[in-house]
Amino acid sequence: MAASLRRLHHIAFHVRNGDKLTNDLVNKYKFNLFAERLTSKARQVALKNGSAVFVVNERLNLAFLDKKGQVNNLLNEQVHDHCGFETFDYKNIRFEHEPEFLYDVYQSYVVNTACNVSFEVNDVEGSSKRLRNQGCDILVPPTKVQDRCGYVTYSVVKSIVGNVCHTLIDRTNYDGDFLPGFCKINNAGNNARSVAVGNSCDITHFDHITYACPQQCTPEILEWYERMFGFERFLMSRDEDVDEGYVITGDSIGLRLTAMQFWKCSEVGLKLPSHNKKQQDCKFVVAESLPQQGRNQVDTFLEQHHGPGIQHVGLYTPDIISTARTIEEAGVQFVSPPPAYYTEVGKQKEILEAGHDPQLLSQQGILLDAEVENETPQVRSQDQTTNKKKYVLPGSFRFNSRHLLQVFTKPLFSEDTFFLELIERRGASGFGEGNIRALWRSVQAYMECQKQKQAAHQTKVVKMQV
Repeated sequence: MAASLRRLHHIAFHVRNGDKLTNDLVNKYKFNLFAERLTSKARQVALKNGSAVFVVNERLNLAFLDKKGQVNNLLNEQVHDHCGFETFDYKNIRFEHEPEFLYDVYQSYVVNTACNVSFEVNDVEGSSKRLRNQGCDILVPPTKVQDRCGYVTYSVVKSIVGNVCHTLIDRTNYDGDFLPGFCKINNAGNNARSVAVGNSCDITHFDHITYACPQQCTPEILEWYERMFGFERFLMSRDEDVDEGYVITGDSIGLRLTAMQFWKCSEVGLKLPSHNKKQQDCKFVVAESLPQQGRNQVDTFLEQHHGPGIQHVGLYTPDIISTARTIEEAGVQFVSPPPAYYTEVGKQKEILEAGHDPQLLSQQGILLDAEVENETPQVRSQDQTTNKKKYVLPGSFRFNSRHLLQVFTKPLFSEDTFFLELIERRGASGFGEGNIRALWRSVQAYMECQKQKQAAHQTKVVKMQV
């Protein structure tokens, strides 16, 4: 029996330099820094924009300690409203010392990484037991953390994907702003962005999370998430093969994309709070390269990340043009498609029919993809003989005004690994399949440029040494 998840709570990073990522998220991506936890060993900060919450985890070393052995507050002496200190229910777990990271585990990873997708659940103990019985590794058993605002219970489980973990959190008995152990940050009089600052960078929620994985791993990953959490396949396009996924080949491109979501009619459901009455959900996409198609960005991720993991996160915005312009002016760099993308007759017509100006979209490198009416097949029934779900393809389809707009940032870290995507949906439910070739060529060109720069730098260093 799958664990019952309620909603996605936050996504966590483990990084070497928490200041840099925090400053980038605040100053460039306009996230609000609203809570932190500091100990002599670790620093954890929480940032949000809409219901999208990132937690940045950093393990401190002696360089972060002052002469008196106290932790320096590297957040410019932010003003805190302490809700109290965490206490632990020792009936559930025994600690000889306070854990380094609450609601997570220490990742002794050699590169910066996004590695924890946390979910809210109603029953941490029951969920952990069911997952353990299914063979899932429990990294942190059910643990109670409390302060004067109430208490939460959490556990941490290991995903089948690389270094990815999932924290299960029950906060139904907690009335605080975030989680016990974190202190609220007063934004008055400091450099952190206040929630009240404009709507020019309006992020509402996490739209999707994409894993980069080795070749031929997708079926095992899909089976694991279905068995553990009740995920169901989400077919991205009418051209997608149920067994093979959405495959793109040709022009030096070899990519397989497979999407997962919660089955809407299932008892289990993952829902995200939305500013609209309609609930939004967060989908998961598995990306893998195809054999004998040449080296590509998925392979680069696996190499530089030292294994599979979270390649990018899609941030939903109701106004991508305004949001992209705002964060670009703040210093965010986007991966631009080939200039011909906006002048190609078919694409230009598609953009104009959707009511957009190609020249305006080209200024931030925004891509547009129109859907075909009723093109997304869904599970309709279950075959009683094979016990497999049937996917029904529509009998007829036509283009209509449903479309999405998307733009991709360059990597957030020095490694060519994690990046962000802005996405605005106007009735479309896919992931911009029509844009993948253009995006693929753009990212490949960016990677080649980076390689040339690195080679030139190494040549210069060698000459200097000689």
